[in-house]
Amino acid sequence: MPQALVQPRYHRDTGTWSYLVGDPASRRAAIIDPVLDFDAKSGRTGTASAQALLDIAGEGGWQVDWILETHAHADHLSAGHWLKQHLPGARLAIGQGIREVQKTFRPVFNLGEDFPVDGSQFDHLFGDDESFAVGGLPARAIPVPGHTSDSIAYLIGDALFPGDSLFMPDSGTARCDFPGGNAAVLFRSIQTLYRLPEETRVFVCHDYGAGGREPRCETSIGEQKRGNIHVRADSSEAEFVALREARDATLSMPALILPAIQVNIRGGRLPEPEDNGVRYLKLPVDRL
Repeated sequence: MPQALVQPRYHRDTGTWSYLVGDPASRRAAIIDPVLDFDAKSGRTGTASAQALLDIAGEGGWQVDWILETHAHADHLSAGHWLKQHLPGARLAIGQGIREVQKTFRPVFNLGEDFPVDGSQFDHLFGDDESFAVGGLPARAIPVPGHTSDSIAYLIGDALFPGDSLFMPDSGTARCDFPGGNAAVLFRSIQTLYRLPEETRVFVCHDYGAGGREPRCETSIGEQKRGNIHVRADSSEAEFVALREARDATLSMPALILPAIQVNIRGGRLPEPEDNGVRYLKLPVDRL
């Protein structure tokens, strides 16, 4: 399997890893899960983290063809739309399951019938196991629902980007109690990933430094199968579902879920300015 060159970027405020992944031969690349800086206390956005990804691309002479989202994140705002404006020719893409997420959250935020729920906010919606390419690297969009209904993993060359489906082995897996989540479905999705070669490199979307260690981003399928604290190769579905559902029952909502979801179902666009020129995010009360 051709080897991808992977350059990570860590967003400490949200524990998010973003990546530039490219084909060294052609200098073509994709950016995965970029973060828009957001201060919830002041309502201010910033683009320093997204600019850092642009700088990595510019300094390395990369032509970015894809901006890839693994799902509509609940813990950070996407910089996908901002990056698209600064990367001529780049296509913003996500899995086709985003349509169901949009249908779920349109009434939550009372977005009205004028808000399309067909995924048209994105340039491309990947079908299940759809093949594409990053330069000369073969790539595939692998459906991994369970955390959310729109979750997909990207296999680019020898590198897998599973979104929130798998964390580092000492941190386990993502929660399954969001709308569209299902622990049994996540277990089956992870079994699909575990059928990849054990040497497949795995680059996680989040890491919070379990046990006080420094945040890390890279593991492998073999390491996950042997040591993931929630689901090893010999774990049963029933064991995982019981563990995952018990843990989810103790978790509070992510701090940024309300601002993040309403931006991310728009492909990272902020709401349009109102008649005073100001953009507003909605805060539904007693809804989630």
